[in-house]
Amino acid sequence: MSSVNQLRVSLDHLHENFQEAYPGLTKQEAIEEANRCLYCYDAPCINACPTGINIPSFIKKIASGNLKGSAKAIMEANPIGASCARVCPTEELCEGACVLNHSTKPIRIGNLQRYATDWAIKNEQVLFEAGKRNGKTVAIVGGGPAGLAAARELARLGYEVTIFEAEEKAGGLNTYGIVSFRLPKEVSYWEVNQVKSLHVNIRTSTRVGQDISVDEIMNEHDMVLLAIGMSKVPDIGISGEELSGVYDAIEFVKETKTKPISNRLLGKRVAVIGAGNTAIDAATCSVRLGADNVKILYRRTMSEMTAYEFEYEFAKQDGVEFRWLTAPKRIIGDEEGNVKAIECIKMALGEQGEDGRCRPVPIEGSEFTLEVDAVIKAIGQSRYVELIEQFELEHMDGVVKIDPGTFQTSNKKVFACGDVIFGKGQGEAMVVSAAQQGKESAYAIHQVLSNPVSELA
Repeated sequence: MSSVNQLRVSLDHLHENFQEAYPGLTKQEAIEEANRCLYCYDAPCINACPTGINIPSFIKKIASGNLKGSAKAIMEANPIGASCARVCPTEELCEGACVLNHSTKPIRIGNLQRYATDWAIKNEQVLFEAGKRNGKTVAIVGGGPAGLAAARELARLGYEVTIFEAEEKAGGLNTYGIVSFRLPKEVSYWEVNQVKSLHVNIRTSTRVGQDISVDEIMNEHDMVLLAIGMSKVPDIGISGEELSGVYDAIEFVKETKTKPISNRLLGKRVAVIGAGNTAIDAATCSVRLGADNVKILYRRTMSEMTAYEFEYEFAKQDGVEFRWLTAPKRIIGDEEGNVKAIECIKMALGEQGEDGRCRPVPIEGSEFTLEVDAVIKAIGQSRYVELIEQFELEHMDGVVKIDPGTFQTSNKKVFACGDVIFGKGQGEAMVVSAAQQGKESAYAIHQVLSNPVSELA
């Protein structure tokens, strides 16, 4: 076989690697699973869902063959319910609360949610209608899960809503930041289109503060919601980060969803720094791009990692190695400026920090070197501090301060939700939590704008 044909075969194989990892339920499987549900009157699974989906109701509709009604019940509560069916940590939330855990095994709620919403996607269903216009306008900065959820609710309440989205497509993390084999971008696109169908104006490729000024947005709208999420992966602060072969995990995953799959990691050795969900995505992406060996380096232990348990298990199934209590010290390059190794140091856990976790302390003299061809940084994300300060909002290192009950910032005309308020003890960084915050902030905005005695006075 010629080298050209070998390359074609390998690229076809890599492309297949990015197809969705797990098939959805068949009709028979879905009906059988739905009929296992006890349809509890005071269902604990509802209370465990951050968006409060009426889970027994949507499952009963599947059992009776009413798939549109099932999908509508899901999406009514969660505007990104199709994505959440795939990426929610259901074993910690709804399925973890299922009463059948005590006797057999929990209902596969996430799989049933996917079954109903997949039907709606396949059949191009439009599930909601816009409310009668009330003459008031709201600008939403950011078209990710929180911004979309807020836009959907505000449009149904009759507001003229404009989303300003910096990327070419809306959807945020669901479109760009979660690997295709767990969340195909077509699922996110469908959820975006559900919002568009309510006459929401989504201005993509529009970066607030550059393409349009903060003053213009503030002056032309009755209220503004900041749902900008977080930015790129910050520098680690070690030498060698400028070398070719060092990647930002967010951008690395994004490229697999926006550009043709390449064989750039075929046969390579990869080190991923960090142990959150993004680190797992970067590691499993690397495996599926043909990497020969992938290691996750984490300066704490498995019990301190922030990745979900199912993410961790998925990575292990893909053959990813985990090096606990290991921190990078420097990245070593060859004469041509390419990564060839990473020097690490062993760590020990010391005293507890303010976040309750034990602080890692380097063990003197424990340095060692790993030969690698690529390094992926996945140590969290930086904040859009400059934009936040253009809005003149109070914040703590880029975490916007809000009234927890209303999502109102220090500027009473500006509300905030999603990752931009996550941190410093505020909330959980889950897609489903961002959706719920989007809904709640929409209702809070409605409360202010429909109050005859305006809180803005």
